[in-house]
Order: sequence, then C-alpha cells, then structure tokens
Amino acid sequence: MRVRVLLDEQLPRQLARHLVGHDVRTVQQEAWAGLKNGVLLSEAEAAGFSVFVTGDQNLEYQQNLAKRKLGVVVLGGASNTLEDLLPLVAKALDAIDRVQPGQVIRVTA
Repeated sequence: MRVRVLLDEQLPRQLARHLVGHDVRTVQQEAWAGLKNGVLLSEAEAAGFSVFVTGDQNLEYQQNLAKRKLGVVVLGGASNTLEDLLPLVAKALDAIDRVQPGQVIRVTA
C-alpha cells in the first residue's frame, strides 16, 4: 500500500528515493523547513501525510503524538548521514507499512 511519507529536514534528501513504493516528500520540498515540530506535524496532517520519518530521537518526548493523525518512524543510525541510514531502509519500509496514527516506531540496526 502506498503511503504519503514526509521526510524530516535533518535527514538526507537522497534517502527519499530509497523508500520505494511510497509517495515520499521532504520537508524542504513542502517549503516547511525551519518549522517547529508541533507546527510541522500539524501542517503534515493537514496535507494528508500518513507517516513522518525523522532522526529526532527526542520528538516523542517533546510532542504529544498519541492524538496525532500520522504515525512517526524514528531512524536511529550512528549518524544522520546517508551511509549510516541506508542499512536501516528495509526496517524503515516495514515500519512505514505498520505504523498507526499516533504511534512511534523506532528503527535501529
């Protein structure tokens, strides 16, 4: 099932092409760079995104995600470089398929 996925701005934009089978857009493509997390999540929901993929390890502690209409996938690579995130792609794709609105799934090696 194709899912609308928003890729957070601190993740490399090149990661989007590796999340195959989904409609992936970046925060930069949506012209939302620099928005605070709460505003960003609200904009993403309003635009019809189902999943937010981020490297922000603290997002779930800073935001009340339980009432959100989108699911969050947190990538935990050694860094946010493409080289460190590519090994997580298979698990990330599985998480994108499984995450429910208001849920957080952490993906690590």
